[in-house]
Amino acid sequence: MKVSVVIITLNNVRTIRQVLESIKGWADEIVVVDSGSTDETLSIANEFGCKTQYRKFDGFGTQKRFAVDQAQNDWIFIVDSDEVVSEKLKKEIDVSLQNPEYQGYMVPNTLVFLGGIMRYGREYKMPHLRLFNKKYGNYNDREVHEDVVLNGKIATLKNHVLHYSYVDLAEVFQKMNNYSSRGANELYKKGKKASLLKVVTKFPVAFFTEYIIRLNFLNGYRGFVWAFTQSVYATMKYLKLREIKENASMIE
Repeated sequence: MKVSVVIITLNNVRTIRQVLESIKGWADEIVVVDSGSTDETLSIANEFGCKTQYRKFDGFGTQKRFAVDQAQNDWIFIVDSDEVVSEKLKKEIDVSLQNPEYQGYMVPNTLVFLGGIMRYGREYKMPHLRLFNKKYGNYNDREVHEDVVLNGKIATLKNHVLHYSYVDLAEVFQKMNNYSSRGANELYKKGKKASLLKVVTKFPVAFFTEYIIRLNFLNGYRGFVWAFTQSVYATMKYLKLREIKENASMIE
């Protein structure tokens, strides 16, 4: 089975070469949908012979769905612009697609954070539906935390991609600001509430969940920082939801 690797990009010069190096010569097609990069992202993509196209970004779900539609092959492998595909995973995919019994495969994703692999908790080999036959489904239209809606059987692969999501803490908080705004919009669309009690308790509850229940204390310093940033993100999302609701009520 031929596989199209699909990537969405925006100013990813830090990681895109490493990502493309990991799939060159293996992917039958590489589709890159860019939303207006001003760095060398596209020139690097062209250097690797990728099929590139521009689309204005209006959310992760709709952007990825559009990108999937540009692929020539039925089998799609979604790779983020900061994810490196391991050799073992490529071999496992080759074997799995020789006579596929499933319409989709969950691909484990391991976070590389502050220079090291998060070896404990859910950030180690967290499965995501990234390999699928587009005849049976595609992405939903969520702005963040988008999912593939698939009408078929799904299996989970063993080997992983390495996710080099952040270069430093400044980038963590920069992305957090963007994602929390989009997340707040999603909550508002769903009619979620942002009571004072929920806002006040969000940080301690989220931190306890991330640091203790999800075992990030075993990741040492990196685990503490990760738990802290995720708790700030969760709190910011509900603070922004509260702000959206207050602004909407003033308009009414």
